Amino acid sequence: MNALGRRSPWVGALVWCVAVLSLTVLAAAAVVRSTVLDAGFYGKVLEDERAYQRFYDEVLVDPGSTPLTSDLLERLPVPQSTITSNLKVVVPPETLRTMGQGQIAEMVHYLEGDRDRLRVRVDLEPVVENVERLSQAYFGDAVAALQKRSEPDFRAFVQHLSELVARVVAGEAPLDELPTLPLSRGQAGAATDALMRVVPDGATHDDVRSTVRTALDRGDVASALAAIAPVALTDQVRDAAEELLREARQGTWVVTVDVEPGTEALAPLDRARGVTRLFQDVVEPAAAVLCAAALTLLWLLTPSPAKRRLIPLGWVPAAAASLLALTVLVLRLTLRDTLFGTPASWPPAASGLLADVQAAALDRLLTTAVVVAVILLAAGALLITVGWVWQTRPGVPVLTDPRHVPALTFTVTAVALVGTMLAPVAITGSSPRICQGSAELCDARYDEIAQLASHNAMATTADRFIGPLQDPDIVGQLGAGVRVLLLDTHRWERPQEVAERLSTSDFSPAERRRLTSILERVNPPHPGLWLCHSVCGAGALELEPTLRQIGQWLRDNPTEVVTLILQDGVDAVATQDAFARAGLSDLLFEPDPDPDRPWPKLKDMIDGGRRLVVFAEKADGPAPWYRNLYRYAMETPFAFRSPDEMSCLPNRGGSDGRLFLLNHFVTAGGGLRLDAGVVNSRQRVLERAHSCERQRGRPVNFVAVDYATIGDALGAVGELNAERVEDEGRRPPVERSPGRLEGAAETRRRGGAPRRRAVSRCSAVG
Repeated sequence: MNALGRRSPWVGALVWCVAVLSLTVLAAAAVVRSTVLDAGFYGKVLEDERAYQRFYDEVLVDPGSTPLTSDLLERLPVPQSTITSNLKVVVPPETLRTMGQGQIAEMVHYLEGDRDRLRVRVDLEPVVENVERLSQAYFGDAVAALQKRSEPDFRAFVQHLSELVARVVAGEAPLDELPTLPLSRGQAGAATDALMRVVPDGATHDDVRSTVRTALDRGDVASALAAIAPVALTDQVRDAAEELLREARQGTWVVTVDVEPGTEALAPLDRARGVTRLFQDVVEPAAAVLCAAALTLLWLLTPSPAKRRLIPLGWVPAAAASLLALTVLVLRLTLRDTLFGTPASWPPAASGLLADVQAAALDRLLTTAVVVAVILLAAGALLITVGWVWQTRPGVPVLTDPRHVPALTFTVTAVALVGTMLAPVAITGSSPRICQGSAELCDARYDEIAQLASHNAMATTADRFIGPLQDPDIVGQLGAGVRVLLLDTHRWERPQEVAERLSTSDFSPAERRRLTSILERVNPPHPGLWLCHSVCGAGALELEPTLRQIGQWLRDNPTEVVTLILQDGVDAVATQDAFARAGLSDLLFEPDPDPDRPWPKLKDMIDGGRRLVVFAEKADGPAPWYRNLYRYAMETPFAFRSPDEMSCLPNRGGSDGRLFLLNHFVTAGGGLRLDAGVVNSRQRVLERAHSCERQRGRPVNFVAVDYATIGDALGAVGELNAERVEDEGRRPPVERSPGRLEGAAETRRRGGAPRRRAVSRCSAVG
């Protein structure tokens, strides 16, 4: 073999080139496997770009999205803010993330060739549950009127609606279900045009139009729908609708649709699939065989002694590294930051989001390739250095002993190859870890982050409170991004206690008179513990069932931390027993007894399973998890009569608390949606938070608002957190004075009395 190499130098050169090319291909395949064919790669890119949250914060509020949302609502005069807030309730970012991760996994299976068709699989159950909550908030009275009941039966309503849809899908006219509408000729014509948009062009198009127009001229909506359904619904759509209805009747809401290959929408994915299949099935196996064979031949073809063989062997990974780096450079210059453009009809925010995601994905892919090239270069340099030292430094025993040569060569080569295969996986990592809805907050401490808090979280439209201050129920608020719930615990008042309670509440005088009149007639006391807003007769939730719901939500969302701040109208022992009966003992976090000690990182709280923090306004123990808020936190005033009155003056907790509660709501009139629409704007929240942080020397931790789904307070909280996460790590924009901290700590070490301040009955929590 050596004689062949000496007689034919081109043979050795050819083998060397084959080794370089095959090793380059293997390195590229490793990069592709750990990026393009790894679901975690896409998940990390989306998290790095905050794609799920930006969909709500940027895309939906973009004026360019208005035509789309208007078309979805048939151009009804619905405010854009209402659409955005309701979408956040129906499909919150966490639900959108779960759906996205599931679809990414399906796409990767399709690219790898595990499936012949791309499967679109969507679990609608969480969406349906949220829609039901929203419908209870907005349509409860209408449903009750239709059913001629005092309270709506939503389960029966949904079942009835499903049956109605099934009849329409089958082409039957639900004559006894839909009303006759007195339409003018102009209205009938406009309605006909709108309905005919879903009918495909064909030989029956004119006949269907005539039938629909005749039916609408006499106001017969049922016959018009029955005429359109058979021709408007393709077999695929009809099958999907029937499957959906069948699943709904069985109690599940999972929709699965297999998309036929070759469709225009799948063209880019199909091209990528062809490349990845070729790589996996042909190129990569062939490259592995050729690389092993070429490296073996290169060793055998190189003339003895063995010390000469290491240097040409080392030039193989070095050359492969150069070739891979050159490929990266060409791709960077050719592709710039985008792989494909967006349709001109897309709103600018959507195009910008997609461009950012593409740029981040391409950057991560090319960075992975560069690191692999560096590993190959290092391996080649090591082999070359060993060969050179062996030849020029014969006194080195480990190199001059012939027995060590094969083992040393094999070890270095194997490490280079294994490193090339495994480095991309180490770089891209698995799916990003999420804490509190973000991959960037896991290393942040609890006292460093901002969180959205809902003031009087139990007083909701969904639960039919008189004078509500939130729209979704408590679970709906958690789904919409609220992580701090301000709750009032009470025992049901006797009638004689009502007047006294109302006199110190934040209800307007007119509302007090109205409530007093009503409650004198219909306010029998109820035993047990309740969540009420001032007066239980004006709305109440049982404490223990509500706590169970919160606990179940936490178990369904294992990466989230929730905080409860109780205006405790119930004694501490009874409250602690309620938490125990609700099964929350394993979730309760125990704060450090020293309020000045830093809080743990979110990832440590999550890993420890203690993800429910509970504060009280008055109590402090005896349970170690039930601590007085104002030993640990400070707050702003809360009794503002208008947005312009909001200030940052110290209130309860003084001015040296480690946690900072920003009361950001207007109490005049019992809390109005109009005021919430003003103060909950992203800019208004950011401006006040920054102002109060500068004045207090501490970052705001809890942003408490009324009507948390109105405006964009959640977006402001996200921006506050983004500001605190910088390139070098987390840096809160402001920090409290060390002297003030040390002085407070010294006072406690000396046994100083805890702070006590007079507080009003009308508190921020209540």
